[in-house]
Amino acid sequence: MIDNDILERVLAEGLRTGADFAEVFASDWRGTGVGLDDGKIEQLSTGRNRGAGIRVIAGDTTGFAHTADLSEAGLMAAARVAAEAARQGGGGTKVIALTTQPSRIVSPIKIDPSTIGKAAKVDLLRRVDDAARSAGGAISQVSAGYSDGRTRIVIANSDGLVAHDERVRTLLRVSAVANGDAGMQTGFDSLGHTMGFELFDKVQVEDVARAAAGRALTKLKARPAPSGSLPVVIKAGSGGVLFHEACGHGLEADLVAKGASVYKGKVGELVASPLVTLVDDGTMTHEWGAIAIDDEGHPSQYNVLIENGILTDYMWDYLRARNEGRPQSGNGRRQSYKDLPMVRMTNTYVLNGEENPDDIIKDTPNGVYVAHLGGGSVNTATGDFVFGMTEAYLIENGEITEPLREGNLIGNGPQVLRDIDRLGNDFAMGNPGTCGKDGQGVPVGDGQPTLRVKSMTIGGTAS
Repeated sequence: MIDNDILERVLAEGLRTGADFAEVFASDWRGTGVGLDDGKIEQLSTGRNRGAGIRVIAGDTTGFAHTADLSEAGLMAAARVAAEAARQGGGGTKVIALTTQPSRIVSPIKIDPSTIGKAAKVDLLRRVDDAARSAGGAISQVSAGYSDGRTRIVIANSDGLVAHDERVRTLLRVSAVANGDAGMQTGFDSLGHTMGFELFDKVQVEDVARAAAGRALTKLKARPAPSGSLPVVIKAGSGGVLFHEACGHGLEADLVAKGASVYKGKVGELVASPLVTLVDDGTMTHEWGAIAIDDEGHPSQYNVLIENGILTDYMWDYLRARNEGRPQSGNGRRQSYKDLPMVRMTNTYVLNGEENPDDIIKDTPNGVYVAHLGGGSVNTATGDFVFGMTEAYLIENGEITEPLREGNLIGNGPQVLRDIDRLGNDFAMGNPGTCGKDGQGVPVGDGQPTLRVKSMTIGGTAS
């Protein structure tokens, strides 16, 4: 996208007023979106978004400017604005010699989605619509969306680094509505990976459609969820979002530095059940949060955050790592070239245990089995959270029995970590997600094996 000699001159301009560090992040995104609602194609679009953000750091001050003009003149103008914003005095000129970092491929692409005609993408959604409606006569409405995106990235900084990456993601979303005596009930499922159109050679879209429709149909027969404290068994792959929200954000170094994390100052302490090892892994091939480099040019890594219950480390970006005099962890991420990077998760998950998941259910006389978690909220300073259960069942006498209407899981992240008393050997990743933080959203993945929390508060409506 940008020649190295131009990048060198732009970085030098950023440092001209005496700054400590300058960085160029440039990206070029192209993508396609198709939307279907009630049997009709409502959206068919293509888009492109390209530009560069320039960050200049002088002492404790950061200046940032972005531009859609990738010419040398446009980049130099943005560098001057960023440098002026960060200026602490000093002056002078620094010559930057860039060394290109060797490229590595974390998620190889076989079929570039841009080479696939729109008709084939529309056909996917028509197949989804047919499969969801065929799941049962009570299905009254189906909505589905397909999207793909290809992003080329170049990152250069005044430490002499220049790095390139190319990211291709493909996503399918399905929502189905069922009508019955219990009113209207909705089911949802999605499929997304950091890969090309070969995704649909590996997974049948009909399976995704039937899963969404099945959730809606099941809720027609559901009874109100109980209220109170009960053992909760969470199905493999369905509860990773709980660990992402209730624990992961509290392990991001910027929130730790602000005192906004319940895990501040607890490295080396037992913060979870000894069964729990929690990892953030940007190298996880083809998963939704996989990246070869983060958005500061640092290679993605496999980072163990909690090992056998003990907090071992936080996640780091360039700025926080520099301030603490420690290595980066590959967690500096941003939504687009218009945004500053911050500490963000990639793929966050709990490692496998050793138990048969069927035995975990059999050994739970009464409780709730959560097959799918929805959205939620968390206070990172305290760890308190609320998550919706979008598919859940009663456990009675060690067996999964009646489906439950939607209710909430209410608890505290650190307490839930400590209260995990059974861990299965059936690890799975969950649905693709978008993590929001300070107004920015980035693709993330999460997962876990089947596990049991010995007691959680259920916010149901049953008396």
